[in-house]
Amino acid sequence: MAKAKDKDNKGGSTIALNKRARFEYHIDQRYEAGIALQGWELKALRAGRINFGDGYAVVLQNEIFLVGTSIPPLISASTHVIAEDRRTRKLLLHRKEIDQLVGAVERKGYTLVPTAMYWKNGRVKVEISLARGKQEHDKRDTEKQRDWQIEKQRTMRSHNRSA
Repeated sequence: MAKAKDKDNKGGSTIALNKRARFEYHIDQRYEAGIALQGWELKALRAGRINFGDGYAVVLQNEIFLVGTSIPPLISASTHVIAEDRRTRKLLLHRKEIDQLVGAVERKGYTLVPTAMYWKNGRVKVEISLARGKQEHDKRDTEKQRDWQIEKQRTMRSHNRSA
């Protein structure tokens, strides 16, 4: 019985989503990257402690790093390690993917934004996206579209109840 349960739970589960990125940016392409973490960070992620809000990815010496993402340590985590919650973390990608991202960032003016973090086969993966910033009127259009979808759902729900 236990083996069947483990097989069902093999799929990826979401740790965190960056909803702000979808509001602030036009997202063009998405990439899946591994991330170099320390032991206490994994424990904190299992507890769901992460803040993506101010995070972004940056290219340094032909490598990509995640900056500004906060993973606050658990109180019960290791006491002999001084935990820095906003440290710069290296993203693990293939060289071909790194070259594509570097070209898009340097030549075309894109921004690398983390959009999701999830478990995949027991490993933490980060979804980073090539994104362009939205203008103020684009943000208003997005908000208006979202409000319209919510209103439409309410109307359909109330109409289906009365029918």
